[in-house]
Amino acid sequence: MKALALTTLALCSLAACGDSEDPIDPPAGPVSIVATAQATPSLSTLVAAVEFASNDGDLVSLLSQPGDLTVFAPSNAAFDALAVELTGNAGATGADLLTAANKPLLRQVLTYHVLPSRVASAAIPFGMPITTAEGSIFKIEPGTPPVITDGRNRTAQITAVDVAATNGVIHLIDKVILPADRDIVETAQALAAGSPGEFTILVEAVVAANLAGTLAGTGPFTVFAPTDAAFAALLAELNVTKAQLLADTALLTRVLTYHVVPSRVLAAQVPVDTAISTVETGTFTVDGDLRITDERGRSAGIVGTDVFATNGVIHVIDRVILPGA
Repeated sequence: MKALALTTLALCSLAACGDSEDPIDPPAGPVSIVATAQATPSLSTLVAAVEFASNDGDLVSLLSQPGDLTVFAPSNAAFDALAVELTGNAGATGADLLTAANKPLLRQVLTYHVLPSRVASAAIPFGMPITTAEGSIFKIEPGTPPVITDGRNRTAQITAVDVAATNGVIHLIDKVILPADRDIVETAQALAAGSPGEFTILVEAVVAANLAGTLAGTGPFTVFAPTDAAFAALLAELNVTKAQLLADTALLTRVLTYHVVPSRVLAAQVPVDTAISTVETGTFTVDGDLRITDERGRSAGIVGTDVFATNGVIHVIDRVILPGA
């Protein structure tokens, strides 16, 4: 009886209990993830999407058969917002996403909301990469409510947790999360083209050093990306012009590859006061205040963290770091 009461309470937090427009009528005891969603009116678009995107019922079977899964379940309003976001039509609804052309994307997106193990709210690894059934990652930061950052650096809030099912657990979220669709180079280029633009000199430098192909490769990589102001300060420090720096491809390559770590390291995973090896083969250290010390004893601050890309992650730094002379 206590377990049923907890399940009912969790479901009531998915949509207001007693709301005549969206009543909650939870099953009389734990059932599968699909059956739980089917009994929850605020998840009807999710159910429709799973059924539509299934090939011979495979996604329905995944969420129905015995197992241990975690599903981050977007509400109907979340799917409506996604439809507006993807179509640009202010009147679009989640139902408008259910088209043959969208089916591959829907399959990718739906499996991105599923973890291949049961993760209760108390076991969420905050700040760490969370690998989905789709194969890519997102992260969750603590808070009231906790916040998900997806692969496209969009955020969603977890609005209800720990809805028990026979084959896993459901957490409700207020936004459909999306896997990354840009590699590190494309992500930097998009930021450079923004308003205001950032990383414009970094993008120029990567092209000048012929490293764009490498940083667009499989990876994963972690890039400590200097801002435009950081590069401007470096030009003054070295007493060179931007054109001179970009023309010195040997130095440029050493400097740029010194900013790249050959693995994906989120901020929560950065080893403190430990030598971190770079693609350039040199090392640097990071202290508990997220300040880098390079091989010349110079200091740089990490001022932005965990910008996701398909092949790694970017951290923003306020000074260009330099390998040993």
